[in-house]
Amino acid sequence: MRIVFLGTPEFAVPSLKTLVVAGHDVRAVFTQPDRPKGRGNQLAQSPVKAAAIGLGIDVQQPERIRRPENVELLRSLRAELMVVVGYGQIIPQTIIDLPAHGILNVHASLLPKYRGAAPIQWAIANGETETGVTIMQIDAGLDTGDMLLKGTLAIGPDETAPELSGRLAPLGAALLIEAIKALENRTVRREKQNNAEATHAPILKKEDGRIDWSQTAHAIYDRFRGFQPWPGAYTTFRGQQLTITQAALPEKDVRLLDAGALYSENRRLLAGCGDGTALELKEVQLAGKRRMPAEAFLNGYKLSQDERLGVNQ
Repeated sequence: MRIVFLGTPEFAVPSLKTLVVAGHDVRAVFTQPDRPKGRGNQLAQSPVKAAAIGLGIDVQQPERIRRPENVELLRSLRAELMVVVGYGQIIPQTIIDLPAHGILNVHASLLPKYRGAAPIQWAIANGETETGVTIMQIDAGLDTGDMLLKGTLAIGPDETAPELSGRLAPLGAALLIEAIKALENRTVRREKQNNAEATHAPILKKEDGRIDWSQTAHAIYDRFRGFQPWPGAYTTFRGQQLTITQAALPEKDVRLLDAGALYSENRRLLAGCGDGTALELKEVQLAGKRRMPAEAFLNGYKLSQDERLGVNQ
């Protein structure tokens, strides 16, 4: 089948590669423009661009895909199907109407739950124990189109967003190929979404990483796992930002602490959370400093009896 692929993140790479391996004619790849990255602000290409170049596929990087010249370029490619995987731009109806089979989206949640830009992150942050991938037919709404196929995965109790994404991506690629076969064989079955069951996964903001110590340790740990690598999980310590880079739920009971209270026990660093729970901080990073394990932090900063995190956040 003649296909145009639109995608940007690492999550999309297995889908692109699987389309090529399956013998489909990927006419072009559309991905986000190169963006500054890292301390040196050097321009970096997206993972999908790198994969497409390696596969010898033409790459297009328009700032706004909805502009008339880009719509005409897409029209000229005569795709029978378009595939979107984390592209990063809203697809207008003028483009949705171009291919005979429309546009399929590989969405990393069990729709209608977690519609939006960050479904993997919010599923973990909200304490879900399972998630999955939905192959959806794109319409003009935000992840509201008909569902073609679903696959489910359990979320590990300590799994982070990048780890879960790495497991969901090949599942999505396999489901995509299965959905395309169904389209070709005219055996596809479409299921409407129940909008009453919809939940949302908005794009992450820096503020989402700020720790609310009144929440339970489990809730804070879920957000810590879900918001890796960005915005992470951070608080304040003696007026400075303190980022939690490794954390764990204590395996045994610890003494009751007020929310945000910080103390050490057997060279372990613990922080009080809501409902009398505690979170173990295994590695931390003060603003402008390197990461340091809890023991090094305790050696460098002698804790007072009333030490508290999150003061004047």
